[in-house]
Amino acid sequence: MTPEEAKALQQRLRAEVVPAPPPGFAPRRFAGLDVSFSRGSDVAYAGIAVLERGAGGAFATVAEASAVATLTFPYIPGYLSFRELPALAEAWARLDPGARPDVLVFDGQGIAHPRRFGIACHGGLAFGVPSVGCAKSILVGTHGPLATERGATAPLEHRGEVVGMALRLRAGVKPVYVSPGHLMDLDTAVAVVLALDAGFREPETTRRAHRLVNRLRRDAEAADADADTR
Repeated sequence: MTPEEAKALQQRLRAEVVPAPPPGFAPRRFAGLDVSFSRGSDVAYAGIAVLERGAGGAFATVAEASAVATLTFPYIPGYLSFRELPALAEAWARLDPGARPDVLVFDGQGIAHPRRFGIACHGGLAFGVPSVGCAKSILVGTHGPLATERGATAPLEHRGEVVGMALRLRAGVKPVYVSPGHLMDLDTAVAVVLALDAGFREPETTRRAHRLVNRLRRDAEAADADADTR
C-alpha cells in the first residue's frame, strides 16, 4: 500500500469509528499494545499485555501474546497503524480468547490525528474492541497551561476541535496525551487511563506491554548473536 492509498483508507474508515462506548461499559480487563524495533532493522516485535486490578489494588497480568513480523510500511508520521498494526494483529490472533480485554490502550493516537484516525481508531475498529490512544507526544494540536498535580488535565485542540486531553499521571512529570479511538469518547478515555495509574508517567498497560516487547526483542537479538558465534 502506498502512502496515498493509506491516506484514502484512513479517510474512508474514519466514518466507521463509533465515538461513544457501548452501553454499560465498565471494563474489568485492560490491554496494553506496543511494538519494539531495532534501529535499522525491518523486524517488528509486537506484544499485548492484558491486566486486571486485584482486590488489593495492584495490577496482575492475566495474559500475554506476542508476534514477530517483517515491516512492510515505512515510518511516516500519521501512518503508524500501517507500520505496526499488522504485527499487532498477529499477536492479537494468538491471544487466548478467554482472556480477551474489555478495552485496548494503544501507545499512540486516537482521533488526535490529522485525519482523526490514529492507530487506536484503526486498531479498535480492526479488533472490534473499545480503544484508547495514550501517546507520549503530540501529533496535532495544542493545549493551555497544565497544573502540576496528578490528575491535572488540559484540552488538546486542533483546528477548533477538542481532539484529546493532556493528562498528568504523576505530579511534576510530563503528561501523556489521551484521545478516544473506536467505541470511545474523550471523558471515558481519560477515566480509563486514570484507572490504570500506578504511580508512573504512563498507564500500567503501556508499561507492561513495553516490557514485554523489549524482552522479546532482546531475547531474539541474543539468540541471533549466539548463533553467529557458533
